[in-house]
Amino acid sequence: MDDNTPIGATKTVATQDGRSLAYLEVGDPHGPLVIHNHGGPSSRFEARLFANSASKNRLRLICVDRPGMGQSSPQEIRTYSGWADDLITIADALGYREFGVTGWSEGGPWALAAAAYVDPVRLRHVSSIAGGSYGTFGDNWAKNYLSKIDALGGFLALHFEPGFRLMYAAVGITAEHFRETYIKQLRKAVNDYDRQILLRPGFETAFCETSAECFAQGSDGLVRDSELLYRSWAFDVRTIERRVHMWQGTDDRLVPPSINKQVADQMPGAVWHSVEGAGHFVAVGSADELFGIAAEELGSRREPA
Repeated sequence: MDDNTPIGATKTVATQDGRSLAYLEVGDPHGPLVIHNHGGPSSRFEARLFANSASKNRLRLICVDRPGMGQSSPQEIRTYSGWADDLITIADALGYREFGVTGWSEGGPWALAAAAYVDPVRLRHVSSIAGGSYGTFGDNWAKNYLSKIDALGGFLALHFEPGFRLMYAAVGITAEHFRETYIKQLRKAVNDYDRQILLRPGFETAFCETSAECFAQGSDGLVRDSELLYRSWAFDVRTIERRVHMWQGTDDRLVPPSINKQVADQMPGAVWHSVEGAGHFVAVGSADELFGIAAEELGSRREPA
């Protein structure tokens, strides 16, 4: 890692097993650390969507490409506990004893994994925002609540991996080479709240770049990442007693609210934040508030490692 690299540029952290984790940083470089877990398909560029809120709340927000996505090295064996270890490695490399994590969409489960595996003495804040909680209580348990295409994705992930890979390869081709089609499909899938966010100046371009970067090494990283979300999780949210903020729009067309409400109801430490009328882009629409809570729980002082 080169601390002289300018903020907003891609930086890397080396893991003990020789991998490289790429991340992008926004906000206050001297503020408390929040590690954001991007969705899917997405990448470290997702940090840019929250730059203003991070700066407003004086947070050092970084978003890390998960293994095999963006510029992060592939990892032969992916596990939730392994990712929690990677988050600790990043915090250590940046010189922080205490830090927080957030996760949006398919990044939500990875934030919950941190809540399950990282010592609360170090992990001072956790938020899962419209998380893809598809395997929380068993293989593809949420299939009856999902859209037909997402339920099909879960079926393919569990029973026909070649089909699952083909599906994500097609998504990758669209995101990388047919961006207008990609964004049109997204506009059609979401509600008016989300479409208004997409209309913000420069937002659609930034979102498309974020999605396309996910496939910089092909679709394998996303396939392996998403497969874990659909399979029965290796940790039990019913044992998480530390505070975990669960954010959800009441009109989310991509991750129906009933999924995460059931997760929150069975997680002892859950704090439920329901945003009336919001869709899947509640992470952006409520960014000032959710990062404000993160700043409150982390405090204004950087704790050295």
